[in-house]
Amino acid sequence: MAALSLAGVSRRFGGVQAVKDLSMTVGPGRITGLIGPNGAGKTTVVNLITGLLKLTAGSIRLDDRDIHQLPPHQVARLGVARTFQNVRLLKEASVLDNIVAGCRQEEAVPLYAQALGLPAMRHARAASIVRAHALMADLGMCQYAAHLASELSYGYQRRVEIMRALALDPTVLLLDEPVAGMNDTEAEELGRIFRKLAARGIAILLIEHNMRFVMALCDEIYVVATGELIDHGAPDKVRANPRVIEAYLGGEAC
Repeated sequence: MAALSLAGVSRRFGGVQAVKDLSMTVGPGRITGLIGPNGAGKTTVVNLITGLLKLTAGSIRLDDRDIHQLPPHQVARLGVARTFQNVRLLKEASVLDNIVAGCRQEEAVPLYAQALGLPAMRHARAASIVRAHALMADLGMCQYAAHLASELSYGYQRRVEIMRALALDPTVLLLDEPVAGMNDTEAEELGRIFRKLAARGIAILLIEHNMRFVMALCDEIYVVATGELIDHGAPDKVRANPRVIEAYLGGEAC
């Protein structure tokens, strides 16, 4: 499985330094946290990894391959999938169709076969549907396959977005505030799912403001403030750092 590494990553927007000289590693089979106050540059980091933004300086590698100059679709094809801070689903499409939209089986089918609905296209579509049903079974969503995404609760919409990302069969999964707006029970259920995914060897980068969730789930945590790394290490180490408490936790230990 792939390891994702950032070395000296920086990004400027005009005179604003959104990310400055950030280095970090997201290892296979581990859940790595990226935390910091609002405006710390966390989502910018995800956008840099996925190719939506270009680096001002530094490098991003997936195992031995530089990926920071690739467009988003090529980064995704290499096995880097993400969810978004705000849920982005096809609200008037079914849960099944939302997941199938993330599958890659149809990429190998020539355009003419797709346009004409030839057997190759039908076989690829059938494979995508099988993949989608397997993901729904894995995340306990089979009974919602025919439901419109707009009919689901917020927590279940989050699950659909995660399944769509997993439909890519990624080696690296970037989760941007996946439990925002959820109650503790919903968050705990997702936490169990994330642990199961990591146990399969997927490298998970988790951005989240729910400190109880992050501290209980992550193997390692990186803390950023105003775009700079101020600490990283095991949850207990990070939690005890006075700079982290001051910058992120408002002066109170979590």
